[in-house]
Amino acid sequence: MADAVLRLSGITRVYNAGAPNAVQVLRGADLALYPGQLTALMAPSGAGKSTLLHICGLLDHPDAGEVAVAGQSAIGLSDRARTRLRREKLGFVYQFHHLLPEFTAAENVILPQLAAGYGQAEAAARAADLLGRVGLAGRADHRPAALSGGEAQRVALCRALANRPAVLLADEPTGNLDPATAETVFATLLDLVRGTGLAALVATHNPELAARMDRQLRLEDGQLVEAATGAAA
Repeated sequence: MADAVLRLSGITRVYNAGAPNAVQVLRGADLALYPGQLTALMAPSGAGKSTLLHICGLLDHPDAGEVAVAGQSAIGLSDRARTRLRREKLGFVYQFHHLLPEFTAAENVILPQLAAGYGQAEAAARAADLLGRVGLAGRADHRPAALSGGEAQRVALCRALANRPAVLLADEPTGNLDPATAETVFATLLDLVRGTGLAALVATHNPELAARMDRQLRLEDGQLVEAATGAAA
């Protein structure tokens, strides 16, 4: 198997450490994500799913443990170095698309590329290719208000993949959609992950969607366990 493109080792996270109301959310959690593999993350509300995703995405610091992205340790990096690593190696999709309303679909996919240093022509070509792959070539010039919920979420997927990340982190990406639209967006997500060979960690409360991924992990008592076998992740 290829090397893990994102690895968490012994991750601990405590809120209000040292206080009487301290809450230990993560207790030595381990995780390895591999290229081309979709991993479902399932957890009840309040179990620490968002905390785990934020640590994976270098948006939060663990109290103990190791985070490595594409073989590079993120522990001890400066804020600027963490931002650069996040921008180059990680893509994010949330429950709501968070597209910039004043820009078109294509521009929403172009902008993160410009921020990463790509030229205008290259960024525009990449945006056109991604939007075409998700069936939105004809909607590239539309602003988010003119898109359906499913179309906007597919644009958000394209934006997340614009800078060719090694890892896609998705937090309930179909949670705001009706069942038929959710199926379309999830099928698009599957196709994009398979087609690009990246690793994906997808948080979902939908067991049917989780069952269609390569692995299912549950966050239980601050640790990750394989849903199918109960073995440690």
